[in-house]
Amino acid sequence: MAKTILVVDDDPTQRRLIQAVLERDGNAVVHAASGGEAIDRMTRGGGADLILLDMIMPEMSGLECLAELRSAGVNEPVIVLTANGGIDMVVKAMQAGAQDFFVKPVGPERLLVGVRNAMQMTRLTAEVGRLTKRAQGRTSFDDIVGDSPAMRMVKALGARAAKSSIPVLITGESGVGKEVIARALHGASDRAGKPFVAVNCGALPANLVESILFGHEKGAFTGAVDKTLGKFREADGGTLFLDEIGELPLDMQVKLLRALQEGEIDPVGGKRPVKIDVRIVSATNRDPAQQVRDGAFREDLFYRLNVFPIEAPSLRDRREDIPALVDHFIARFNAEEGKRIAGCAPETMAMLQSFDWPGNVRQLENAVFRAIVLADAPFLQPHDFPAISGVTAPMPDVVPVATVSTHSDHAPQPDQPIRILDDRGHLRTLEEIERDLIQHAIEVYSGHMSEIARRLGIGRSTLYRKVREQGLEEQLKEAG
Repeated sequence: MAKTILVVDDDPTQRRLIQAVLERDGNAVVHAASGGEAIDRMTRGGGADLILLDMIMPEMSGLECLAELRSAGVNEPVIVLTANGGIDMVVKAMQAGAQDFFVKPVGPERLLVGVRNAMQMTRLTAEVGRLTKRAQGRTSFDDIVGDSPAMRMVKALGARAAKSSIPVLITGESGVGKEVIARALHGASDRAGKPFVAVNCGALPANLVESILFGHEKGAFTGAVDKTLGKFREADGGTLFLDEIGELPLDMQVKLLRALQEGEIDPVGGKRPVKIDVRIVSATNRDPAQQVRDGAFREDLFYRLNVFPIEAPSLRDRREDIPALVDHFIARFNAEEGKRIAGCAPETMAMLQSFDWPGNVRQLENAVFRAIVLADAPFLQPHDFPAISGVTAPMPDVVPVATVSTHSDHAPQPDQPIRILDDRGHLRTLEEIERDLIQHAIEVYSGHMSEIARRLGIGRSTLYRKVREQGLEEQLKEAG
């Protein structure tokens, strides 16, 4: 995502020289010939992501301009430029809120490094603030990345719902960020700072659903060696987020309905009901109304949960949010992985915006993570997203791994690497990848099990067992 940089200098030649350097690096540049013009732009419209501010200007000095910007609430990073490199000038600029300084004339490389560092520091600061608010249960709708019309509608509905304790049902495809919306609902409500407990109903073992949700007493059943409070009591006073609510078994739906209606739960093995004060936010990637018609979801529970529905849009319906999301993920993974990626090349961003993203924001997040880990340039290139671009980075002196040539319908296609990601951009299971690898090894080494085992780094008995488990005996006979 191109960043807009405001160059404030009364010398038009200096402005043009700086503009040429910044635009070659993929930035958008706007000008101001005086401190007054800069203040007007930053406070009355237009704005910028970073300001390069000359210290010596007629009418208003750079220091005076910087002080007024900060007083007006302009928090964008400022780098000052001065022909006087004296320590006093530097100290005054830093005390006034400047992030860095350049002594004119500044070399192109020094200019770009300073600008990238300032941008990265701003992103890191914002990410730290976002993570802190999440940990404190105070995430708000202002912290949700995206300003498309579809997301503005979600934020407006969410902010309205947060003002009451009305049950909210969030619908949308897998990976659209339903939990992010639920956390914002919690953080924007009067329960902010209280517990936010998320439960994936689809991941609960069928025989433990009741115990996990409602708790149990010690000795209530075999293996219950300790008392467990359960998710409802963990969330007491706060918000319980029931993700994939459509996966909840019908018998548990009855008990959930009673908990919602009566405001109390019955722990397994308990002697009396326990009062609870919990706000319920639920989510599903299915059509709950269709589930009701199919008899897979109780109609009375559906109406109880669906009082205030919010539909989270798919990423392909909010493509204009992709640049902001990519910037957000770059800042986050830079911090986590110790990288210094400055952003995306323009052609990369265009490619990401044109992709349909069947896995939505989660798929985009995983794609950026992989690109950040593998990238060796300041800006992410199309080859850093091979699953999307179909282009891989040049790797001299490295033999391609798992390139195959086979006629089997179930094996990887000829001259294609073994796929790690499925068609939706998610990781394939280890079992699937292992099967393709063993299948490929059988063909490459013509079924010679000793050589295959040696190449795979496993014992022959282990290899024979895996061949049986993966159903590859026939291929082994054909290869032999």
